[in-house]
Amino acid sequence: MLSLDLHPALYGPLALAPGRLVVVGPAVTSTGGAVANVGVALHRLGVPVRLVAKVGDDLFGRGLLEALAQHGAHLADDVTVVAAECTSYTIVISPPGVDRAFLHCPGATATFAPDDVPYARLRGIRIFHFGYPPLMPAMYANAGAGLREMFARVRELGAATSLDLCEPDPDSDAGRVDWEAVLAHVLPAVDVFAPSISELLFMLDRPAHEQLHGGAALRDVVDRARLAGLADALLRMGAAVVAIKLGDQGLYLRSADDPVRVDAFCARTGGLDARAWRACEVHSPCFAPRAVAGTTGSGDATVAGLLAALLRGAGPADAATSATAVGGFSVEAIDPTSAIPAWPLVAARVADGWARLRLELDLGGAEHVECDALGTLVLTR
Repeated sequence: MLSLDLHPALYGPLALAPGRLVVVGPAVTSTGGAVANVGVALHRLGVPVRLVAKVGDDLFGRGLLEALAQHGAHLADDVTVVAAECTSYTIVISPPGVDRAFLHCPGATATFAPDDVPYARLRGIRIFHFGYPPLMPAMYANAGAGLREMFARVRELGAATSLDLCEPDPDSDAGRVDWEAVLAHVLPAVDVFAPSISELLFMLDRPAHEQLHGGAALRDVVDRARLAGLADALLRMGAAVVAIKLGDQGLYLRSADDPVRVDAFCARTGGLDARAWRACEVHSPCFAPRAVAGTTGSGDATVAGLLAALLRGAGPADAATSATAVGGFSVEAIDPTSAIPAWPLVAARVADGWARLRLELDLGGAEHVECDALGTLVLTR
């Protein structure tokens, strides 16, 4: 999913009423969606990437292609321009001190289907990441048959597969889908599944989701037992690694204890230590940013940090640390990627004793072991 994101500067709480004019400040425009957020973040970290998406033949589409080319001349090479469709765009509503909201038009993303992936040009890739299938009817129809087909074809190329979600509009067709059935059908073809806690609760535990969005703090809804239960359910469905994004509470990572599945995942990524990745459970608290300018896309940046670590051959604790470090850089700019530097600069700030945010979740029932004095926790039963 590739979109043009518009971030209007808001001076206070947004109060819309019929006929009322609300004065806003200059708008920051940026690339958005999983394709740009994860892909450009990886590119900035120094990882070679190809971006696959669809845009319309319109002003927003031309703007997106130009913006991608500014990051790297080749980044738009596999983006298809479709004359009869509009480009996806998002208006990010982020008043000071209030959680952000989005006005989103899926545009050409809504017609993305398995045959839109240029499989022949992807030979030799090590990881294939796909994001936001709730915006793509062809991917979630028939219990995710199209999504599973796409991942199966990618696996035939020898690549590891990675999946992220977005939270469906509950009043849309996607919001009425049986997502538990979709995940049960698709996850056997997925190596790394990296949803947010809110997305996961929406799909697997609607009462807890309603509690979270009814004003309850995350710590009052989620603890280690709930995280472990959710991860175990997803691992039983077939994923090799589950990485649950927890907002300002960091990243919870858990892997399968099935040696066949984990060994295959490690082989596809090209060099991971399979013994280290079997039956692991890790939590990495967020790093404290120097200043928070915007959080839109920070989850995608976190995924980019995780995937970059896998490509470096990292173990679970190192991978979780990498994920939250890149996410920490992301929020220092209003857009998702411009604050992310090359990987050596990320690693240098971590090694220099980068402070973590305070952990509020209850991770009791485990022995907490700090890894490499960096504050990432290995959880043991």
